[in-house]
Amino acid sequence: MTLLSRVLGLARDIVIARFYSAGIEADAFFVAFKIPNFMRRLFAEGAFSLAFVPVLTEYKNSRTQDEIHQLINRVAGTLGLILLIITSIGVLVSPAIVYVFAAGFIDQPEKFDLTADMLRLTFPYILLISMTALAGGILNSWKQFAAPAFTPVLLNLSLIGCAVWLAPQLDVPVYALAWGVLIAGITQMLFQLPFLYKLGFLPKPVWGWKDSGVQKIIKLMIPALFGSSVAQINLLFDTFIASFLVSGSVAWLYYSDRLLEFPLGVFGIALATVVLPNLSESHVKQGKDHFNKTLNWAVQLALVIALPATLGLLLLAQPILTTMFQYGAFGESDTLMSSMSLMAYSLGLPAFILIKILANAFYARQDSKTPVRIGIIAMVVNMFLNVIFVLTLLNYTDIPAHVGLALATTGSAYCNAGLLALALRRDQYLTLDRSFTLMLLKLLLAVFGMTILLFTLSQDLHFWTQLEWFGRLFELILLILPAILCYALLLWIMGVRPRHLAH
Repeated sequence: MTLLSRVLGLARDIVIARFYSAGIEADAFFVAFKIPNFMRRLFAEGAFSLAFVPVLTEYKNSRTQDEIHQLINRVAGTLGLILLIITSIGVLVSPAIVYVFAAGFIDQPEKFDLTADMLRLTFPYILLISMTALAGGILNSWKQFAAPAFTPVLLNLSLIGCAVWLAPQLDVPVYALAWGVLIAGITQMLFQLPFLYKLGFLPKPVWGWKDSGVQKIIKLMIPALFGSSVAQINLLFDTFIASFLVSGSVAWLYYSDRLLEFPLGVFGIALATVVLPNLSESHVKQGKDHFNKTLNWAVQLALVIALPATLGLLLLAQPILTTMFQYGAFGESDTLMSSMSLMAYSLGLPAFILIKILANAFYARQDSKTPVRIGIIAMVVNMFLNVIFVLTLLNYTDIPAHVGLALATTGSAYCNAGLLALALRRDQYLTLDRSFTLMLLKLLLAVFGMTILLFTLSQDLHFWTQLEWFGRLFELILLILPAILCYALLLWIMGVRPRHLAH
């Protein structure tokens, strides 16, 4: 289901790139969408889920059905009312929010006003998607992963439909994308309700601020608001700086990030979603050894996917962007600019995936303080690197400054992942033994072999721009499939079997 969502996400971005160039309208929408999307990951899929699932799992294993019902109802009512107030304020003061998050737009009144107007439509998405996350957290706790994983498909379908059919009916076509976000939030929330009804846990929201379970979730959630979302804060800080750079910088970073999100979402977030309730259950019922085993399995499987995906994005950045986006309003210069930031982001893919998994190892044990301390360090590192890299690229090189923002995000991600791993190792929740080291060596050798093959088969950008869409896709498949087969074959030759990756 996550794979389907990510494929449609790419289709959505292809449609947006085809109709809106990397200019004023695209920059305005991406900022108007990034702000509620950031809040979604902060409140909904981020801190809330990481605090709610472990507490709900604890109730599931030690409380009565009536107590579980009361917890769900009180969480729904409390979270819903708080976010309704936040949403109402956000809609009223949208220009002030744009002023904070994209200050570089102030000197461009047309772009600033367009962004503020679209933000009024997109901001309610925070409330709607948070309620969706509540439903998803309940379903995930009962090991029902398919429906919550399918839900993002509705966002992609809504944006595609509005871009194709609603946009031509509007005086300012880009407003259709903002309406698409609002429509998606409503449909995503409604889609979950039948599954909750069937499970027997359809919420009946009531205010429950003083409830002990709600208070426990809030206490876990407050530090998790920061700790779980460092990568998103970094990306938002990138957007803030990019708003001061040449028009198109926000869009180039967006398309780069979206291609990075494909392997990150399909494998990293999906794996982390499955791991969290399993780690929570291991901590409550099965002890440290089983917890350690589950975490080691997740880290190993993450690297099996992340390492070849990193090299694939790095070496095929231009062919992928050309095939996906270079049509209509999206030109060759946009491809070149986006490819440079994609290459910089791709270097950090293993760290981005590991952060999702390693942070969950703390939240599963209801320890949200350690990831916060580490997150603060990583965010400071990101800000420092942003300034250093952007100023260096602006003043001393011909490389576009937006690439420095991507490099800074990558550097801070490795800092974050490394410190999380050291903390888990110190507490003996992550013990990487000799077999893990041997597996890592085999993975690196297989990736090296795959890299040689890709270098041998690759063509220059001019080759790709001469082809039509189908020809580009066909040639890209002829690069990717042999690379995957080469990687898998080399692992097989070195003795790696599917059973070695099972948990």
